[in-house]
Order: sequence, then C-alpha cells, then structure tokens
Amino acid sequence: MKTRRRVVGYWVLIMFVAALVACASTSKRESTGEYVDDSVITTKVKSLLAEDDFLKSFQIGVETYKGIVQLSGFVNSRQAVDKAGQIAYSVKGVESVKNDLVVK
Repeated sequence: MKTRRRVVGYWVLIMFVAALVACASTSKRESTGEYVDDSVITTKVKSLLAEDDFLKSFQIGVETYKGIVQLSGFVNSRQAVDKAGQIAYSVKGVESVKNDLVVK
C-alpha cells in the first residue's frame, strides 16, 4: 500500500513538472502568461486605433509578440503612420513598435 502511494506521488510530481515545462517560454515560443499579456496589448492598440477619428478609416493590422507591437497595412499619409505608431507605443506593456505601415 505504501509503495502504491509513493508511485502515485511520483506520477503527480512528474505531471506537475511537465506542466510547468510546457508553459515556460522559450526564445521562439511565448509562455501562457506572455500570450495573454500580448493579447491584451493587441486589443488595446486596436481599440485606440479604431477610436481615433483620423485612423479609423484605415485597416491597420496589429500583432504583438513579447511586448513588441507590429503594425501593418496601408494608409494615405506619413502623418497617419506616425500617429498610429504613437498610439501603439502609448499602451502600457509595449516594449517597442515595429511600424510596417505603407503610404500608398
């Protein structure tokens, strides 16, 4: 009976360690917490861009990875590019902004 409890205890420990390793971040993959944080940042940036009267008519793509926001799409002026970058950078948690907006 003691052996059985010990074996079950080891299995529980192994599963716990495996779960921790699976949720850890690597250089190419985000942890669960980082993914949630990035989703919140993306949502906030998209919301602020949609609220802005000057930028809401453009379709600006927003992606976030480990706090780095990437903006993509087409706008009609350099002023729109700059303003979108400023808005993205103003969101809490943003480490940097990669502004790939193109003026057409």
